[in-house]
Amino acid sequence: MLEYLVAEYGWERLGDRINIHCFNCEPSISSSLRFLRKTDWARAKVERLYLDSRSFDERKGQVTSADVPIEGASVWDRARRDVSEDH
Repeated sequence: MLEYLVAEYGWERLGDRINIHCFNCEPSISSSLRFLRKTDWARAKVERLYLDSRSFDERKGQVTSADVPIEGASVWDRARRDVSEDH
């Protein structure tokens, strides 16, 4: 999810949308994940933005990471595809 959001918005815009320190000061995936694992309210905001962004992409007919072949997909994309195929 976080990799998708960073690719979609970049750190600066992501920090504007969700004002948390780990997005605004020397951001990295690892420091952000550490914070998000410990902080329920921040994780909920990130999850909501991710879901809203994905549904917007799908409504607009844009190519999403689910369309990327498994070999080129990130671990997040593979996990999401596995879950969606089960349902």
